[in-house]
Amino acid sequence: MAKRTAVIDLGSNSMRMAIFERTSRWAFFILGEYKMKVRLGEGGYGSNNEISAQSLQKAYEAFSEFKNIAKSYKCGKILCVGTSALRDAPNSSELISLIRKKLDIGIKVIDGKKEATYGAIAANNLLSPIKEAVTIDIGGGSTELARISNSKIIDTISLDIGTVRLKELFAKNKSEISTFVQNISKQIPPHFKSQNIIAIGGSLRAISTAIITKTNYPLNTLHGFSYKLSDQKNFIQSIINADYDDLNKFLIKKDRHDTIREGAQIFLTIANALEAKTVHTSGVGVREGVFLSDFLRPSLKFPQNLNPSVKSLQDRFMPTANKNIIRYAKEIFLALAPIHELNESYLEHLLTAARLFNIGQEIGFYGDHQNSAYLVLNGLNFGFTHEQKTLIAAIIGTNGKKTVYEYERYKALLPKQEHVRWLSFILTLAKILDLNCSGTKLKFELIAHTLQIYGAKNLIISKEEIKKLAKPELFAICFA
Repeated sequence: MAKRTAVIDLGSNSMRMAIFERTSRWAFFILGEYKMKVRLGEGGYGSNNEISAQSLQKAYEAFSEFKNIAKSYKCGKILCVGTSALRDAPNSSELISLIRKKLDIGIKVIDGKKEATYGAIAANNLLSPIKEAVTIDIGGGSTELARISNSKIIDTISLDIGTVRLKELFAKNKSEISTFVQNISKQIPPHFKSQNIIAIGGSLRAISTAIITKTNYPLNTLHGFSYKLSDQKNFIQSIINADYDDLNKFLIKKDRHDTIREGAQIFLTIANALEAKTVHTSGVGVREGVFLSDFLRPSLKFPQNLNPSVKSLQDRFMPTANKNIIRYAKEIFLALAPIHELNESYLEHLLTAARLFNIGQEIGFYGDHQNSAYLVLNGLNFGFTHEQKTLIAAIIGTNGKKTVYEYERYKALLPKQEHVRWLSFILTLAKILDLNCSGTKLKFELIAHTLQIYGAKNLIISKEEIKKLAKPELFAICFA
């Protein structure tokens, strides 16, 4: 497989490209993202769905620029899919032929169910696991839904309602949009009902971004952001009812003003039909699904217990994982369980921190723990909730000190400070015990409020450093 792959998604409203870099067999990261509004469906939904000459020219120019960008990244492969506008347009072959002939890029036109599947593959692999959910991807020409049950995609459906389609069909009769969308939503089978919605697509991300801004949410990350629908339903309804000139008040990005009301109408109608309660925002969608379908074939799943973001960070910033520190951290956590009283759900986050604690050394030795915490907050993108990755960053960034790293900033996402202190203390103790890089086989046992460390008699540097270590609670450490 190519080291770098470009994936282009040609929709009714926008054309987007993502550049993916593979760092090892099961790991990758997104190197760049680009977007151009080509409005392929503009003027088509009121005139036999035909793509206008102007839109064809815009699309060709966008493809030319995207190819130049992909070439500058030295992409070994360019994958391209076309969705609703190309499905519906009787003259779509004209554009497909032009792009293939002039630019040597093949466009694969996918049906609505395949589009829904790609979005679900991405969300199912790259969000923190959600056992039961329905993905909703609102595009310019259509809306796709996929039912996920027990982390498997069990059904998909495509509805002929999209933001550009509604805008054009009801340009003079906006009051009829609600009834039209309600009628279309009746096509959704009853078994799609779910408490969890996974929101995909530009309109739903714009709404989530507005909610993040207005609530002063502590983490500036869209992927994985969740909210209760009941808390934001009035806000979304207000967007639907707003005049165009008032959309700035709702913190909606300007490039979304022309279609956000239609997108909000579709979303709220479908969410009500599904009886949804929680919305999980996905920063990934069709492009990532196309990439993963190529990257993960044939299983379309990552190996069990492998996280692509953890592995990618290790590949790029940490040539070898320190298995001794990971082992020490686990055994110390279990030995001190009667004192710290943390449940075992914290253990996996501690071990992830142990895998990533020194990725910041590549940036610089001084303050490397803060560098590592920053990389975790900004690079640990897939497979973790915001609470989980914030905790992992805090464990690393605290570095065994009494003051928890950025606690005031992220306290809405973090557990109690003493819990973070304990986890950071355990990781720091594990690091200190491996200062001489000897890989000594140690054993840990708690006896009468004293942590006995067996096999550490010759760890001279470690003993000196442990004297300086701030313990979250009074107890003794003894070397045996």
